[in-house]
Amino acid sequence: MQQAPSFPSSWDVEADVVVVGFGAAGMAAAVTAHEAGAKVVMLEKAPEGKHGGNTRVAGQGYLNTSSVEKGIQYLTALCGEFKVPETMVKVWAEEMVQNNDWLAALGCDPQEHQHQPVGIEFPDLAGADCVHKFHDGPKYGYSLTWKAFERLVTERPIPVHYETPAKELIQHDITKEILGLRAVRGGKPVTVKARKGVVLTCGGFENNQEMIRNYLPGVPYCYTSGSPYNEGDGITMAQTVGADLWHMNNYAGPSMALKVPEVPTSFSMQAFHYSKVVPGGAIVVGPDGKRFCDEKYKTRHGKVPINGRWMPLSTPCPMYMILDHAHFSAGPLYDKTPSHGWTQIVEKYDWSDDNAKELAKGWIKHADTVAALAKAIGLDPATLEATVSRWNTSCEVGSDSEFGRTLMLTPLSRGPFYAVELSPSMLNTQGGPRRNERAEIVRPNGTPIPRLYSAGEMGSIYSYLYQGTGNLGECLGFGRIAGRNAAAQKAWG
Repeated sequence: MQQAPSFPSSWDVEADVVVVGFGAAGMAAAVTAHEAGAKVVMLEKAPEGKHGGNTRVAGQGYLNTSSVEKGIQYLTALCGEFKVPETMVKVWAEEMVQNNDWLAALGCDPQEHQHQPVGIEFPDLAGADCVHKFHDGPKYGYSLTWKAFERLVTERPIPVHYETPAKELIQHDITKEILGLRAVRGGKPVTVKARKGVVLTCGGFENNQEMIRNYLPGVPYCYTSGSPYNEGDGITMAQTVGADLWHMNNYAGPSMALKVPEVPTSFSMQAFHYSKVVPGGAIVVGPDGKRFCDEKYKTRHGKVPINGRWMPLSTPCPMYMILDHAHFSAGPLYDKTPSHGWTQIVEKYDWSDDNAKELAKGWIKHADTVAALAKAIGLDPATLEATVSRWNTSCEVGSDSEFGRTLMLTPLSRGPFYAVELSPSMLNTQGGPRRNERAEIVRPNGTPIPRLYSAGEMGSIYSYLYQGTGNLGECLGFGRIAGRNAAAQKAWG
């Protein structure tokens, strides 16, 4: 006897296409489905005003490549030995050249970045000269591209249910197609019917410490500079209905940043921003009291060259930025000027100009001598003294014999001395449910889960190296693919 399907007899919300997550990928999916004639509803975990995911606080550039052929070459080279199916590489390349035309057709104003170099992350790779970074409008500034993306949704009759996190996909017991989902709003359950399909665009797992420990290499913990609402919800929901996973060990990091309990996202310390010149000396040491890298090296989104390969920056935890009084008193250690990052743009934490408030909070430790500072942060005093002495000698001769650092070769010479504990940090993870060239989420055997789609950082195509602005470019491309394929489905009911 055939089992009867179990799904709600009534629904609180109904639409043709339900999009989970309101960032660039969610926008692209929702607008594309709407333009195809589908009734669209969006669910957003964050409160209104804190929505937008990482798109809202990223660098506001998106990738528009100049050639399909070169795009195929470049993405293939970025993936390296972590190969992605050729069908996926091809459709990615075909969509990346269309981002500007699509946005312009919707009334946006694509402009190529003019105030900075083209921004090719790996210029030595085949096809790299296809990279072009764009933003919306005549000015380049924080959140301006996001505001254009947001407007494309709000000017259309696309309801957005804020503070309504999706919790569970509703799957037909027999056909295994996705019929809708269960969400929560105001502490009460909400059932959402998707007559044609569900598109998951709810980001990665950069705020899920258990998933970070399980999947990311070399980091016992890591904190985001992006949206604190990305906790891997979509990954868990997709797994529950049979999804395969890919690229779970890849992420846009690590960097080194301050993380404190009072603020949900990390502080990028100004002392180590590659474009800043700050007086005084500063180094970073690991739990053994020794330096472990060129602290001023501009990583390629967390990757550094090691033995002929690009590998994640080593982050032996706990790590401490050690600085002298000249550096401490030169100005704020954190640049609060809004440019990118959740702490700057959304939290808007008001860091004190003289660092005194943060010193009083205990975020910064200090002592009169290097040995006393070592004791205060649990390091061996003799080892830290030796490390500082070796660094000071390198500064005197103008050459860092340990790690080849060339920027800010300034000794730590004037006490008192200060320490800031740093943690691994990132903007986003790339892993999640595997998708195919139709943006369908697939099972481990490669077959699609009917009526379930994804786009964006949740299951991104980037398997190894990452090109800046590539995530937003992919959000637009695969968002369109997901939106049009979901809208083209025949309604189940």
